[in-house]
Amino acid sequence: MAKKQHKEIIMSTFTVGHVVGQVAIASGARVITCLNGRSERTRKLAEIAGIEDVPTYFDLVREASLVICILVPAAAESVATRVADALKETNEQIVYTDCNAIAPATTVCIGKIIETAGSVFVDAGIIGGPPRQPGGTRFYCSGPDTSVFEKLNDYGLDVRKVGDEIGQASGLKMCYAAQTKGTTALQTELLIAARRMGLYEGLIAEWEMSQKDRLAGMERGLPGMPTKAKRWIGEMEEIAKTFGDLGLTPKIYEGAADMYRLVSETPLADEAPETRDKSRTLAQVIDIFAEQSKSK
Repeated sequence: MAKKQHKEIIMSTFTVGHVVGQVAIASGARVITCLNGRSERTRKLAEIAGIEDVPTYFDLVREASLVICILVPAAAESVATRVADALKETNEQIVYTDCNAIAPATTVCIGKIIETAGSVFVDAGIIGGPPRQPGGTRFYCSGPDTSVFEKLNDYGLDVRKVGDEIGQASGLKMCYAAQTKGTTALQTELLIAARRMGLYEGLIAEWEMSQKDRLAGMERGLPGMPTKAKRWIGEMEEIAKTFGDLGLTPKIYEGAADMYRLVSETPLADEAPETRDKSRTLAQVIDIFAEQSKSK
C-alpha cells in the first residue's frame, strides 16, 4: 500500500456516499469510483461531487489505498465479493471499510471475504445524514487496525473508534437506527391507523396540546421518508437479525420492514430526494399511505 497515493474510493448508490466524497475532495483527497452499471442519477451525483469514474473494479483496487463502501444493505456482500475477486486477480492490497447499515454477523462475514483476499477490513457505521456541515455526521469504526480509515479525520470527516472487534461499530449503528428509523416506522403505522379509523384530526389535535415537539418532528421528517423507504427495508431486516442473534425478539423490526415495504409500494417512493415535492404535508403523505394499506 505504500506505493499508492493516499486516497479513498466511495462506492455509493445514495446521497450519503457522494457527499462524503465531496467533503474529502474539498480537504485534498482524490476520490474515485466505478460507475459501471450505475444509474444516471448516481452518475450525476458523482459528477457534481467531483468524484472520478474508473472503468473496472480492477482499476479501483490498483489505484486506491482505502475503499469505503456505502450502499444499500442488500448489496454489501456482493460488492465485497467483487472487490475481493479483483484483489485476488491483481494481487493488490487495500483497506476496505464497510459503512453499510448491516448486522454485526453480516459484517463479520463480509470481513472474512476481504481478509481472505489478503486485505485489511474495517467495520464502520454512519450516524447522521450526509456530512454537509462539520460535526453533523460521525463515522464510528471498529477492528484490529483502523488507522488508515481514521486518517479521514484529516479530510474533513469525523471518525471515532469504538473498539477492536469487527461488529462493534455495526452494532452501534443498528441500535441507533432502531431508535430513529424504527420510531419513524411506528409513527407511520399509527398515523395510518388513525386515518383509517377517521381519527387522524383528533389525534393531531391532541398532539398539538401534549406532544407538540414530537408532532413537529413528524411534520418535518415523515413527508421526505418515502424516498428512503426502499433501502430502509433492508436496514430494518438487519436490525431484526441483530436482535434475533442476541436472543431478543426480531419481530418488532420485521414489522418495521413491513411498514417501509408498504411505503415503498406508493408512487412517493419513486421520487428522488432532490426533486420530490417538498410542499407535500404530513396529512397528504398519510392519506397516500392509508390508501395503499387498503390493498393489503
